[in-house]
Amino acid sequence: MTQPYTVAFDPVAFHLGPLQIHWYGLMYLCGFLGAWLLAEYRRGKGRLPVTRDAVGDLVFYAMMGVIVGGRVWYMLFYADIHWIWTDPLALFRVWDGGMSFHGGLLGVLAAGWWWSRRHGVHFFDTIDFVAPIVPIGLGLGRLGNFINGELWGKPSDVPWAMIFPNAPDRLPRHPSQLYEMLLEGVVMFSVLFLISMKPRPRYLISGLFALMYGCFRFAVEFVRVPDPQLGYLAWGWLTMGQIQSLPLIVVGVVLIVMSRKAPTLRLYAVSLPGKE
Repeated sequence: MTQPYTVAFDPVAFHLGPLQIHWYGLMYLCGFLGAWLLAEYRRGKGRLPVTRDAVGDLVFYAMMGVIVGGRVWYMLFYADIHWIWTDPLALFRVWDGGMSFHGGLLGVLAAGWWWSRRHGVHFFDTIDFVAPIVPIGLGLGRLGNFINGELWGKPSDVPWAMIFPNAPDRLPRHPSQLYEMLLEGVVMFSVLFLISMKPRPRYLISGLFALMYGCFRFAVEFVRVPDPQLGYLAWGWLTMGQIQSLPLIVVGVVLIVMSRKAPTLRLYAVSLPGKE
């Protein structure tokens, strides 16, 4: 019988003198770089009537939204709330780990709203533009979780079960990080990118993003070990991740219904590759 694969990567990718460059940080960097390149490609195809500099600003603001929103949300909903009065500086120690997708999403929405007002673009045109780009970072982030051997799944006897040395036992487990990388990264990117490259109504891409992420995250939580500081919140199976994903499913359905009566977005002329 073949022994299960043991996930035992060095979380440090390489050293720059005394600095340790971690794989997880590289995944974030590659995610932001990939997002900028794809955003510029989509702008060049006439998907948003703005300049290259404006798209660069949008990606930068979205990146800040991911970091600030993701960290604050994690500290409010996943960490011991006593940090607020006993150790408020813990909020800024991002190197200790702890980011939340749902908070990062709210950060991106806030950044998109502010950017849209500045550039006179309909908010949902901006979000429809950004949505196909986000799965790049989601997929790479889950790959970073896998390399770190964290956020592992429940014990399982499936043929592809793996052993995570950081888990409290040596039992083979679901590689739930890879499930999420496949669903939140590869599948979502493929669907959203292909649909967004065709004429489609406003709200549709945003709605599909919310609906797919909410459903995928809700489903994977059934085979993923819940956060140890929270555990199951109800009925022996409901997790914080599932609770926070339910509103996304509802919002996704509402936006898709709204898209049926929304105008079909047209392509915009692109006059110069730089500052049009």
